[in-house]
Amino acid sequence: MDSQIEIPRWTAGGHASPTTDTHSTKAADSMKTGSFASDDSFSVAADRSFPFTTTTQIIPHPPPPHDNYNSDYNNYNDTDGVSLTWEDLWVTASAGGKAKHILHGVTGYARPGEVLAIMGPSGSGKSTLLDALAGRLASNTRKSGEVLINGRKQKLAFGTSAFVTQDDILMTTLTVREAVYYSAHLQLPDTMTSAEKRFRAETTIKEMGIQDAVNTRIGGCVVKGLSGGQKLRVSICMEILTRPKLLFLDEPTSGLNSAASYHVMSRIVGLAEHDGRTVVASIHQPSSEVFELFHNLCLLSYGKTVYFGPRSFTSEFFACNRFPCPSLRNPSDHYLRTVNKDFEDKDMEQGPGAKSISVAESINILVNSYQSSDTFQEVKHKVAEMCKNEGAIVEKGSQASSFTQSLILTKRSFINMYRDLGYYWLRFAIYIALCLCVGTIYYNVGDSYGSIQSRGSMLMFIAAFLTFMAIGGFFSFVEDMKKSFDHFVYFALVLFTCMMLVESLMMIVASVVPDFLMGIITSAGIQGVMMLNGGFFRLPHDLPKPVWRLLFLFIVKIKENLKSSVGVVQPQQAQLIMDQPS
Repeated sequence: MDSQIEIPRWTAGGHASPTTDTHSTKAADSMKTGSFASDDSFSVAADRSFPFTTTTQIIPHPPPPHDNYNSDYNNYNDTDGVSLTWEDLWVTASAGGKAKHILHGVTGYARPGEVLAIMGPSGSGKSTLLDALAGRLASNTRKSGEVLINGRKQKLAFGTSAFVTQDDILMTTLTVREAVYYSAHLQLPDTMTSAEKRFRAETTIKEMGIQDAVNTRIGGCVVKGLSGGQKLRVSICMEILTRPKLLFLDEPTSGLNSAASYHVMSRIVGLAEHDGRTVVASIHQPSSEVFELFHNLCLLSYGKTVYFGPRSFTSEFFACNRFPCPSLRNPSDHYLRTVNKDFEDKDMEQGPGAKSISVAESINILVNSYQSSDTFQEVKHKVAEMCKNEGAIVEKGSQASSFTQSLILTKRSFINMYRDLGYYWLRFAIYIALCLCVGTIYYNVGDSYGSIQSRGSMLMFIAAFLTFMAIGGFFSFVEDMKKSFDHFVYFALVLFTCMMLVESLMMIVASVVPDFLMGIITSAGIQGVMMLNGGFFRLPHDLPKPVWRLLFLFIVKIKENLKSSVGVVQPQQAQLIMDQPS
């Protein structure tokens, strides 16, 4: 390393201060063995030339092995839960014909009764690692390496795992109790009585500490309801109704203040420790109080593992590599600043008697130090041991029957429709207004030849307008469907809405596209094609044969609507106009 090293402007000042560990102080004091490899020019010594401080007392002992640390948490047998291991995991994304590595051979594990936090700056691969472990990778990504559940290659079945996204995907018109009740009736099997399902829902609500808001509507951008932290806890309630042993959370504290983040994460940690659940959460920048709740930490930087191990020893790891955390600074902030080169200031300053390095160099030092450390060897040994001791095969849980799901979804849909002003009542008012407009404009059109065109125009407008008005239900349907498709409970509602003639086209499109804006564009295009082939702008027998004649045979919705309407208004002319030979 060059003798002239620069100090980033944002890193000056402070003393190293390891994080106080409320869980494993006893274990940390009793373990003083092991070593972290470091570059010779960065040997561990008590000097005053550290790049991230001016007066630093170095911690002489590196983090100890994990065994005694973990024994403080696990007072039960690991076979009671679900263990998760991944070894040499690579994830590659294809974009524009080029492959980009997102994860670079990461290795780690998650055990029952513990909360594993996946941390790192934006773009470090946190969400990708979480999706890879949960089996939710996008279609343009490719995964290599082993991800084992209880030491076996098996898929996560329904009822075994739950995934809580960072977006609130909830029906805004429902109360907390209604949302959890309906979710319980959809997910829990028919062998449970309605009273048992209600009891499970009430118990889950109390577990997440939202019993004081059970009669409050969830609310949205128009009507205010729950806070962000309460909405997140409702989402967690709906996911843990089946009592999954494996819980994934994608940035559960995103958009929450420090107090709400602490309350949410403390509930999650309580679920893990009390019920022996395995919790894996990606988290961006937790407060110091939230950071101390985690048991293990996986720190990533641009797809590479900077550190994996007990959270309480992370400060020692950074100090041993001459990046100690200054006093009175949030440890997680310090770690993320050390490994985040996105906002690196190229204008470096030389500290008093200190050498500085770039963030890219600090990342390489930490990555190389971890890969050559005893802790990394301990992680690999633990993964191999967990893979060798094969646990039970994860079996799929039972859920409600299709008939029960159909009834519940239908009831919930009607409740959502009559409570949502934009979904039902506003459209109803527009229908009334358009009826008055059509009635007055086409009043007493007469029996002349021109009246035939007027009547046809009116009927064509009505047939097309009714379908376009179904767009009002797009947002509510698509946003709720994103969540429910993961549980395979939405096919009944699709069938139900398909029976509603007016909204069938829009709801079919909504069940296919992932975004309501894409659905509006797609359905508008389909509706335009159907209008052109509806038999009004051009008669059926005049359509070009190669394409539109064949396509016309399948696109018959508006044609049949127009035909039946003309049959009611002009019965004798209906067959003449619509059924001419082709």
